[in-house]
Amino acid sequence: MNTFLDQVYQRMVDHLRNGTTDEADEMLEVPIEHFTSPERLQRELEVFRRQPLVGAMSSDVPDPGSFVTLDLMGVPILIVRRKDGTVACFRNMCRHRGGKVEQDERGKKPFFVCAYHGWSYASDGSLRGVPFEEQIGEIDRGCRNLHAVHCEERHGIIWIGFCGDSDRGVAEFLGDADERLGGYGVDRTVVYMEKTIELAVNWKLVMDGAIDILHPQFLHPNGVGKLIQTSAAVWLDYGRHGQSFSARKRLAEKLKAGEEIEAGWRYITGNLVMFPNVSLIPAPDHYEFWNVWPDLEDPGRCTVHIRFLVDGDTLTDEIGKRIERSWEILEQAATEEDFPMEETIQVNAAAYPHGSFTYGKNEVPCQHLHRELDREMASLPA
Repeated sequence: MNTFLDQVYQRMVDHLRNGTTDEADEMLEVPIEHFTSPERLQRELEVFRRQPLVGAMSSDVPDPGSFVTLDLMGVPILIVRRKDGTVACFRNMCRHRGGKVEQDERGKKPFFVCAYHGWSYASDGSLRGVPFEEQIGEIDRGCRNLHAVHCEERHGIIWIGFCGDSDRGVAEFLGDADERLGGYGVDRTVVYMEKTIELAVNWKLVMDGAIDILHPQFLHPNGVGKLIQTSAAVWLDYGRHGQSFSARKRLAEKLKAGEEIEAGWRYITGNLVMFPNVSLIPAPDHYEFWNVWPDLEDPGRCTVHIRFLVDGDTLTDEIGKRIERSWEILEQAATEEDFPMEETIQVNAAAYPHGSFTYGKNEVPCQHLHRELDREMASLPA
């Protein structure tokens, strides 16, 4: 066990023995209107646009010419692996009349052609061909390349930035979380499975649910509540980001019985939370990688995108079956318990958007998201 893991494990053991948990300095009251206000939502979207955001995984574009398209924060994006092996991101928007230059979600092509009038572009975004150019008039080709969008590939993730701040790299943005993320080896993974779920829930409620360490005993009594010790957790603060750890009940049982514990880290589960909307949850043979995207207009809606990542070199049929079984368990808990509960909260918030929701001192991970969001919003231009 390395030093980092040993420190987390020892803190968890102390909590289990003493009936304690990591705590914030004080309780936090979050106004209910933060989950219902369209004006608040627009300010939160401004915060999103100032952060590096997850666009795709490196494995989505493995070879030169490989591409994916997506709508990110309402912006059609084309991500392509260039001939030199680097990744580039562009607005998926023809410089002639604005059509998408690529309609497919993913694939591999030597160049991209707008289906409207046939203008074509190379993988580096440069204008390649213009049908009937001699009849159009004088075109300055150097001014008609695809609009570039800032991106950076780091730790197996393609991060996209809309603020134009190319001086702030992803490593600086992640801070202390950079080392933690790098240690997981996400850059060696491929996407085994991905799911997209539309919900009538504010995005922050879904993020709360993903990192809430108190609810398993009550909301999932026949599932994860049987396995996870609800009353003890360790929280590591990485500035904007953080990491939450919970203990399996088996660890508490072993400590109570005075049993010798080998490889104690096996009894700890973790969740690396990267501001504003990413959650990375390690499992023995794969990772759950969550993005929770706010709706651009309705504060009562969001989109949940879950990727199951696995080391492509070690993937076997047996591991694939275990991942599929993990999804079945997650799907049952999320769609039958977590999301319905969050929908009831959203309905109540919309019906009575007054007062506040209480986040106790023992709800440090959830507090952290709201405090960081408020801090970022305070730095926005008036």
